[in-house]
Amino acid sequence: PAGGVSLRLCGTRAASEGVNKPVIDRIIRVDHAGEYGANRIYAGQMAVLGRSSVGPIIQQMWNHEKEHLATFSELMVAYRVRPTALLPLWNVAGFVLGAGSAFLGKKGAMACTVAVEESISDHYNSQIRTLMEEDPEKYKELLQIIKQFRDDEREHHDIGIEHDAEA
Repeated sequence: PAGGVSLRLCGTRAASEGVNKPVIDRIIRVDHAGEYGANRIYAGQMAVLGRSSVGPIIQQMWNHEKEHLATFSELMVAYRVRPTALLPLWNVAGFVLGAGSAFLGKKGAMACTVAVEESISDHYNSQIRTLMEEDPEKYKELLQIIKQFRDDEREHHDIGIEHDAEA
């Protein structure tokens, strides 16, 4: 997983023992859906701008999102969380948003990236607060993952700003 965060969960029973199951289910389901959507946005951007000068930058950010999605997919299995029923919608809507913003050019794609990544960072911060209020020690590994992914999203936001998103 991204940033050297590793999953050391020891099976489904150990993963879900003593946790607030509704809170964990909601967090993992929402984060999985969000990372799935982010992957589709970057896929759409790459379909339009992949061979342009900004292609390698988009690919770098997309690679992080692929790692995030893989991690949340593993967490869904470990905690026995069902995926959202909206994944088919995220599949199409994410790709259309990515491709549509990329058709506006590099600045449009980067503006989309900044807006999405800012929203995701805020969302992760809210989840961190929730888990800290619940029991920071009990959710130590999940907190570590969410904090790392939040930092990755902030980095993507900053990359977008550096590449003329505000223009």
